[in-house]
Amino acid sequence: MADLELSFRRYDRIGAREQRDLIVGIYTDAYADAVNSADPFETVDAFLTRFDAYTRHDGFDLVIAYHGEEPMGQTFGWPLSPPDGGWWRYLTAEVEPGWTHETGRRTFALSEIMVCRAWTGRGVARALHDELLGGRRETRAVLLVRPDNENAYRAYRRWGWSKISRLRGGWEDAPLFDVLTIDLPLAPKSVRVEGK
Repeated sequence: MADLELSFRRYDRIGAREQRDLIVGIYTDAYADAVNSADPFETVDAFLTRFDAYTRHDGFDLVIAYHGEEPMGQTFGWPLSPPDGGWWRYLTAEVEPGWTHETGRRTFALSEIMVCRAWTGRGVARALHDELLGGRRETRAVLLVRPDNENAYRAYRRWGWSKISRLRGGWEDAPLFDVLTIDLPLAPKSVRVEGK
């Protein structure tokens, strides 16, 4: 396979809202099985409710990957706000003292990485990950992953993430997640994105 030309477009919270239809299209493609399941947390409406709430955060950052004009995937997140970041009250296991103290510049919450099915397995998720986190000024990032999502879990471990706790978010029907963290800034990586 040949290396693939890949470009990124970045949006703040206002720009992200203007891309809402595209974002939903990527979500429904990337998570087709989950969207079509009976899980109420995975419906398009539930995703949009969360997305609309996420885009209220200062510092919201969205990156969409493209091959030409074809969207390949997206990732987004935001800095956690003081004093508890909003997430930490939902922890189900203890963490070391002070770990949950937020300054607004300490922790970036990576909320989603999703890749359209036609582009999975080609390095697009890693490229999105590195593009979003590579320029962040926070000292660490956190993300949530379902413990049974073996593919994502393996990838995150390979990329340097480690588990620090578990959390069940405040959203209706929210599943139990493992909380993973990584130090920022990321060490520069060479990501190869493979073509068809």
